[in-house]
Amino acid sequence: MPESDLDIEESPKKEVKEVSQDDNELKYTIYDVIRTIKDPEKPNTLEELNVVYEEGVEVKERTSGDVNVVRVEFNPTVPHCSLATLIGLCIRIKLERSIPYRIKLDIYIKAGAHTTEHEINKQINDKERIAAAMENPNLKEMVENCITEED
Repeated sequence: MPESDLDIEESPKKEVKEVSQDDNELKYTIYDVIRTIKDPEKPNTLEELNVVYEEGVEVKERTSGDVNVVRVEFNPTVPHCSLATLIGLCIRIKLERSIPYRIKLDIYIKAGAHTTEHEINKQINDKERIAAAMENPNLKEMVENCITEED
């Protein structure tokens, strides 16, 4: 039978994002970077306090410019944590410095975990506010103290 006479039915393509090896590697690399950030008030890391956790790191679909999109969720220890914005800033700055290629970071407080989560989420995802915060010498020193690795 000639090929043109074959009745080939193509299956519809599903719009399911498969998690590639690279995505998993990126997820664990990101978690590895943020888990050692020190809490601004306590002598513990964010991982030890369960502020950051593996399930809170999600690699999303790449942008049209082939940039990885990563969502990081964190959970402050108390719903009125006054340092939640600083923790989000530490996560962003350490990742921006540590990941050797372009990524789009979306950092969020776990839904329902903080009394002012929407305002804080807006602040820690606004480039101009981040830049302004890092120009403040006192705030910059606090961030540096939290993200510096112990030997």
